[in-house]
Amino acid sequence: MQVIIDNLPLYLSGLVRTLSICLYSGVLALVIGTIAAGFRVSPLPPLRAAGTTWVTVLRNCPLTVVLFFMAFGLPELGVNGSYFWFGTIGLALYTSAFVCEAIRSGINAVPTGQSEAARAVGLTFSQTLSLIVLPQAMRTVVPPLGNVFIAMIKNSAIVGAFGVGGDLFAVGDTLTSARGLSALPVLTGVVLGYLVITIPAGLLLGVVERRVAIAR
Repeated sequence: MQVIIDNLPLYLSGLVRTLSICLYSGVLALVIGTIAAGFRVSPLPPLRAAGTTWVTVLRNCPLTVVLFFMAFGLPELGVNGSYFWFGTIGLALYTSAFVCEAIRSGINAVPTGQSEAARAVGLTFSQTLSLIVLPQAMRTVVPPLGNVFIAMIKNSAIVGAFGVGGDLFAVGDTLTSARGLSALPVLTGVVLGYLVITIPAGLLLGVVERRVAIAR
């Protein structure tokens, strides 16, 4: 415990860095996943094929491969940037496939009569989806989306292994490798850091789920 107290500023800095990775990745994954879910239920075959391909490729590809491609493949194609953004975007792309399937399940749970009524009054597919179907679908997908985002928070440790720097994983590596501290107390601090993120996130999702259940 003394190791954690002595290096508390470093742990707090790593916690903030990890939170920033999770925040940026989560928002981007939600946006991309929602768009992909719309493609998956689109009446246009090319859009359905694009959505299906996106999910199939990313959901069946290991996160490490996605991060390797972002960190080492894109620079060879002339796309340069920091490892922070490569890692964050890679995590977001990977997570978006799971977000897509969670939202698609919610869309499919909305009674078809809702869509038929919307079309009867002249709404287009995009209007029906954004104004009628998605608001109802989001109420049913809070639990699965919560699981996806909590998994994403834990996956951020893999992003840290790709040289993002400054995150909780990097803090543990610095304290054990560079400073030669004992691994057990150092990793205990890293674990506590992730728990500080995941436990409140789980509690918050529980509150949202209960409020949505009342509103249904």
